[in-house]
Amino acid sequence: MSTIDWAVLICTLVAVVVYGVFIGRGQKTNESYLKADNKMPWYIVLIGIMATQASAITFLSAPGQAYTDGMRFVQYYFGLPLAMIVICITFIPIFQRLNVYTAYEYLENRFDKKTRVLTSLLFLFSRGLSTGISIYAPSIILSSVLNWNIYLTNVLTGGILLIYTYVGGAKAIAHTQKLQFLIILGTMAFAGYLLIDNMPNGIGFKDALYLAGKSGKLNVITTKFDWKDKYNIWSGLIGGFFLALSYFGTDQSQVGRYITAKDNTNAKMGLLLNGLVKIPMQFAILLIGALLFAFFSLKPAPIYFNERSYQHLKETKPEQAAVFEKEHQDLQIKFNAESKEILQLKQNNSSQLETKIQDFKNTQSQVKALHGRVEEAINQSNFNAEKTDTNYIFLYFVKNTLPVGMIGLLFAVIFLASWGSISAALNSLAACSLKDVHLIFKKEIPDDKTELKYSRLHTLAWGIFSIGVAMFATQMGSLIEAVNVLGSLFYGPILGIFLVAFYFKKINGANVFIAAILSEIAVIAVYQFDIVSFLWLNVIGAAAVIVFSAIGLVFYKPKAVTS
Repeated sequence: MSTIDWAVLICTLVAVVVYGVFIGRGQKTNESYLKADNKMPWYIVLIGIMATQASAITFLSAPGQAYTDGMRFVQYYFGLPLAMIVICITFIPIFQRLNVYTAYEYLENRFDKKTRVLTSLLFLFSRGLSTGISIYAPSIILSSVLNWNIYLTNVLTGGILLIYTYVGGAKAIAHTQKLQFLIILGTMAFAGYLLIDNMPNGIGFKDALYLAGKSGKLNVITTKFDWKDKYNIWSGLIGGFFLALSYFGTDQSQVGRYITAKDNTNAKMGLLLNGLVKIPMQFAILLIGALLFAFFSLKPAPIYFNERSYQHLKETKPEQAAVFEKEHQDLQIKFNAESKEILQLKQNNSSQLETKIQDFKNTQSQVKALHGRVEEAINQSNFNAEKTDTNYIFLYFVKNTLPVGMIGLLFAVIFLASWGSISAALNSLAACSLKDVHLIFKKEIPDDKTELKYSRLHTLAWGIFSIGVAMFATQMGSLIEAVNVLGSLFYGPILGIFLVAFYFKKINGANVFIAAILSEIAVIAVYQFDIVSFLWLNVIGAAAVIVFSAIGLVFYKPKAVTS
């Protein structure tokens, strides 16, 4: 990067850290550190919810996901609005009425202590791992730009954001997320504009969309039902609904955002607006990936977007790399020529258009096949890198196309997005491990000063844990997919516990505790044997807890329990 880009990147990041430390100064109680004194208005709640979900993975990996697999990933969010309505009707009033620090406090009141601890542990394990993946995403940037070791950049990325998270707690997180998200949305919109502006002369937005469509990248709706298809309208509406219901209703990283609201109304407004805004925002981000494919249909694309990995292949297997490069060069010339010819024939309404489109698709398949062989050769080497280059596609465009200054700002955006979600996750992990595990087993009740010290130590501990997880995230492929698969392994049983708590009053803690353990085992088994795609795991996990709990009533029928 240029000196100007470095200046933009460093100044932006330093400004956010300083702002976070400043706004979060003077914390004296746990109520302030973990819940921001319950003073957040609806728009801060909305931004916090969106920023917590939209991590660097969203902005770094989603365009690459669309580039390789099209826009059908957006169907993953189709169940979100309905889930927001259910949470507003059932979950929020209970959490607000009980004035909880964590969602799992309610489970002790409804069931027993061991059920609360079990659910907390399921959350802590899944969210701790997911946070490590979120740290790894921006680390890719530092590693790529500076040519530094990925393990060093993991430590830097995770360590810097710990400063204001450790000092300022929930208040600092809420206000820095507001600043971060405004910068992110503005910069991503400008990046989309520059993507179109950098198309070859005479190629506009409609032409780019046409090419993206003919290449199969605008596959927003997939109606064919297939249990193993990861993204179709059925898995999105049903599996996505259960995943969103569990994530926003029972995951402390999200619950922690809206329990900081002033009241019920502000919490509900923030959550409902998230359900309306999230789908078009994700659509726009994926559209950037589809347009990137059109961009590289018209201009030469690299043989592999992870340049460091390919450089290793060139150094270790130069003869094989030379063969790949010759084939790649010939295919690129052909592919770029066919793309331009398609647009010209379209403009002239030529009868040859359909024939040329078929040639274009055939060449696209050959390019994809070559990419697969290159990827396989890289993975067979001893180079410690990702299995795919999906996470590097948007990054490559930024580094090699955007103007000076804009590159540094876009890199800063990916860091800010990462910090927004990771800081909220660390705060929620600290709240959960302190309130639902540490203090439950501690006989003496600490005073405010001691409890605040414990909260900060838990935040620090989870930060170190997440950095450790990031060290092992290099083999996970598409990060946006990996983090959602990981969540789906645990969200179903967690949601099932809450659904039983809310709607099945005859079931007690002993039944649901055993049911949750059996359900988690069942979910892992279904995933391990690859029976269905990952979104359905959320449905299976939630349903299994209800079914196993009901079966338990056949053998043991306790008295009805009231919440």
